[in-house]
Amino acid sequence: MQQSYELALPPPAEPPETAEAAPRRRGIRRALGAAVAGAGLLGWLLTGRVWSWAAVGAWQTVCVSVVVQALPFLVLGTLLSGAISALVPAHVLARALPRRPALAVPVASAAGMVLPGCECASVPVAGSLIRRGVLPSAALAFLLSAPAVNPIVLTATAIAFPGSPEMVVARLAASLATSMAMGWLWLRLGRTDWLRLPRRTGGHEGGGAGRLTEFRLAVQHDFLHAGGLLVVGAMAAATFNVAVPRSVLDTFSASPWASVLFLAGLAVVLSICSEADAFVAASLTGFSPTARLVFMVVGPMVDLKLIALQAGTFGRGFALRFSGATLVVAVVSASLTGWWLL
Repeated sequence: MQQSYELALPPPAEPPETAEAAPRRRGIRRALGAAVAGAGLLGWLLTGRVWSWAAVGAWQTVCVSVVVQALPFLVLGTLLSGAISALVPAHVLARALPRRPALAVPVASAAGMVLPGCECASVPVAGSLIRRGVLPSAALAFLLSAPAVNPIVLTATAIAFPGSPEMVVARLAASLATSMAMGWLWLRLGRTDWLRLPRRTGGHEGGGAGRLTEFRLAVQHDFLHAGGLLVVGAMAAATFNVAVPRSVLDTFSASPWASVLFLAGLAVVLSICSEADAFVAASLTGFSPTARLVFMVVGPMVDLKLIALQAGTFGRGFALRFSGATLVVAVVSASLTGWWLL
């Protein structure tokens, strides 16, 4: 009887972390399942036929390549985010920027030139900066500029467009203008309730061991949370790569304005890492230089995986508002810069 009674006992309660992680895992599984189903449906709608095994293989290749390309920078971003959250006191970050918010935005945009990372790294870093006391307008300006104007991206652009230094200058100018404009726009119109940040407990009072524990937990949280969303964005980008026929590209390249809008949309759905997008833009020889500039300015600031990462870090409402406004500002800024310099 004693043994029967013990078997009937309820299992021990799960720790709070496990209980909170279970809904997140279920949500990620549902999102992945929906992405797979949506990929097949979109492919059938665009091509009028069920994908062949070759198309499925190509889809898998593109999806894996996007994830593998972005994963090292996602790791870099989560490590920087954890280090900022656990090791850097809030007053240090607050003093690093000018006290006037209007001046803090361009300084934060220029600071993006020293971080060699892509959008996968900038999102968790920006979230950590806001949690540590940096103005949201400055942190968001940094989020947009870091993947677009860092030395690695500018060097890759110069290599992709040999003999065209004006393309590098145009990309730098348009990207900085977009990031500063969005920072000032948030400073003017942004609302606190639009921005949701995950709360973490912990601090610096626990000594060296406490800081290392906080660093480990922060990296684990950001990597697992953002990694699943990165996969969803990669699956959507792979679907577009495989489903859209080449004839569609030729149709849009004939019109200057249509080509600008088309390459802006293409940059959003392809979700190419900013270190590689210049080589893709250089290969689109049928499009005008301004349209290719728009492709390179929009991509690091607004793409499917970045929207997913922003939604997971700051909330879905923020991601929709901020990404939509950024897309408009980036297209206008790159178009004007291309008209002026190219």
